[in-house]
Amino acid sequence: MKNLRIFNRFFLLLILSLSLILQAESEKELSLLKPPMDEFIDSLIAKMTLEEKLGQLAQYAGGGSRGFNTKIDEEKREMVRKGKVGSFLHVLGADFLGDLQKIAVEESRLGIPLIFGLDVVHGFKTIFPVPLASACSFEPEAVENATRIAAIEATASGIHWTFAPMVDIALDPRWGRIVEGAGEDPYLGAVMARAQVEGYQGDDLSFANTIIACPKHYVAYGAAQGGRDYNSAEVSLRTLNEVYLPPFLAAVKAGAGSLMNGFNDINGEPMTANKELLTDVLRSKWGFDGFVVSDWNSIGELINHGIAKDRVDAGKKALSAGVDMDMTSGIFGEDILKYVKKGEISEELVDRALRRILEAKYKLGLFDDPFKYCKVEVEKAEILKEEHIKITREMACKSIVLLKNENDVLPLKKDLEKIAVIGPLANDARSPLGSWKAFGEEKDVVTVLQGIKNTVPEGTKVLYAKGCMVDSNDKSGFEEAVSVAAEADVVVLVLGESADMSGEARSRSRIDLPGVQEKLAKNIVGTGAKVVVVLMNGRPLATPWLDESVPAILEAWFLGIQSGNAIADVLFGMYNPGGKLAVTIPRSVGQIPCFYYHKNTGRPASDEENQHTARYFDLPITPLYPFGHGLSYTEFKYSKLKIEDKKVEANDSLEISFSLKNTGKMAGCEVVQLYVKDVVASVAPPVKKLTGFKRIYLRSGEEAKVNIKMPVSLLAFYNIKMKKIVEPGEVKIMIGSSSEDIRLDDSFTIEGKVSQIDESEIYYTEVSLEVKE
Repeated sequence: MKNLRIFNRFFLLLILSLSLILQAESEKELSLLKPPMDEFIDSLIAKMTLEEKLGQLAQYAGGGSRGFNTKIDEEKREMVRKGKVGSFLHVLGADFLGDLQKIAVEESRLGIPLIFGLDVVHGFKTIFPVPLASACSFEPEAVENATRIAAIEATASGIHWTFAPMVDIALDPRWGRIVEGAGEDPYLGAVMARAQVEGYQGDDLSFANTIIACPKHYVAYGAAQGGRDYNSAEVSLRTLNEVYLPPFLAAVKAGAGSLMNGFNDINGEPMTANKELLTDVLRSKWGFDGFVVSDWNSIGELINHGIAKDRVDAGKKALSAGVDMDMTSGIFGEDILKYVKKGEISEELVDRALRRILEAKYKLGLFDDPFKYCKVEVEKAEILKEEHIKITREMACKSIVLLKNENDVLPLKKDLEKIAVIGPLANDARSPLGSWKAFGEEKDVVTVLQGIKNTVPEGTKVLYAKGCMVDSNDKSGFEEAVSVAAEADVVVLVLGESADMSGEARSRSRIDLPGVQEKLAKNIVGTGAKVVVVLMNGRPLATPWLDESVPAILEAWFLGIQSGNAIADVLFGMYNPGGKLAVTIPRSVGQIPCFYYHKNTGRPASDEENQHTARYFDLPITPLYPFGHGLSYTEFKYSKLKIEDKKVEANDSLEISFSLKNTGKMAGCEVVQLYVKDVVASVAPPVKKLTGFKRIYLRSGEEAKVNIKMPVSLLAFYNIKMKKIVEPGEVKIMIGSSSEDIRLDDSFTIEGKVSQIDESEIYYTEVSLEVKE
């Protein structure tokens, strides 16, 4: 028995030894398989104190109302030395940020580099058109190129991270931040979101001219009630999924390295503490692997929302929901330390957020070379290059929308004897920069007045009168303006909003021309002069009187530093406008929300005699200008529509072709637009929805065969049980020049069973050309 017990012990020891050896070998193999980034970050986190961990989660403002870098004082530098800061925003400059980075890397205990952020929304120093304007180009390749240039300039000045793109869908033009996004349509918004993320981040984030993108403001921030910024959003689950989430999904699938939560609550739950959307949807369903930053003090504002009793409670809720970095409130860095130590807030949550932030710094290559973004010679070479200026002029031209051109008033002849340039924005160098102008400066802006002077020959006299201020009741300048108008062969009347009337915290209760500008216009038109209106604004403006009374109107938005040259290019026909509205322009504020993909009621609205429909009795139901609208100096003919196979299934792609011919006398661009509509569905469908588009350039007389390949999955919608499905049945397709100007239509049938579609995937239509010589 004794020998048996010895044998059993020996056998158990042998088994245990073999088990330990196998476990060690397995761990060794796992270690070899483990990516270097994970291994490096594991090692770094193991060395960090809790104070240092929380410091990485804290972002502080380095600049303010007095300018960039103005808040970086000795107190902030000492916080860096103690490892109490992970990031600064509102800072710039290769030299300045190089010195600040040196403190972090050489004077803090662990040498973890800082990450520097800035709102590089539509350019850094070379300012491009505001995003709402760029979306009107309907050319994602051009938008991607513009953001690539913005990234090159920003990184040359030490910036690692931009708080852009803003991908909020906006259906209410009263909301000031409509200027920052791509308008009202979720498909166009998704395409532009992808283009911008890819432009900012390039092919490899470790390259020194790439910048981490941060799509914002997740989610439904643009659904603010009453169009009032920061306000609550009451959004159905179907609308959330079909309208507001798709651009964010597109940005995530494009590889966005970070994401910013919105200030708003959705159906009573503030986004800063919304675990379902920040973790369950964003990470578990979509696979997002970047980090989430709060918007400015939005963690602290959970107290105002009424869901947190104090700063610590707010910090716990935000961290638990999935917010990783705290922008400016100081709660993560200063308030929650002792509560984590006591176990009231899990250190695992801190480590989770910390890892995501360190991964971003690793992907940027900051641990290898923390100073690669801080080279003064690169900053001098890359910022405001002639090549960049040329491209922003082209982008500005592409963004202009010709709203009206009665009797072909435009283009103007250059050899006119006298041209009057009138209006409060005609010689305004600040407004073309728009909101979030980054490092843009007025001295680099070409005004409309200067652009026209640059264009006309020496023999043409350019007269100027301001007429009035943008937002004032003062009419003392009217007399001079009328006198100048009466003297000229043509009047270019530049009206609209100043830059500070749109953007964050710039909501308006009215969307007409501010001040006495319409009265100025009436006085100018009253002279009998030929008048062309140029609108500069950050939101759709309801201008029905102008539409009725002025023969030609250009929507120019805020076009950046080459604004005046681009507007002159279009006015005088050196560039044929091809922009299309990315947002519906209503006739009146009373039509809001006014968007093209509404659903039909049981009594569809019409302007006919029948009063018992969903209409207004004092206003036409139609918008002033529909989504997708935009004229050209030439004409395009659509013909020969063909659907390759009129019977498809859910996992197929529909192949369509048609011919497009430039039948006018000028070369020009047409944005062809594909819309679809379920004829019958289990849930009331929209009257149409955009599923594809392409900006096509054709010379006079040139014809192209346009080939479209549309995934049937683009027709998916959320059914009664909130499952994303494609249903069998008849689908109508419409191809045209705007959402209302449909030139070709046909239908096809989806066969088979109801198919559930992966909610984590996004689909795009491919459009190709065969140009006939």
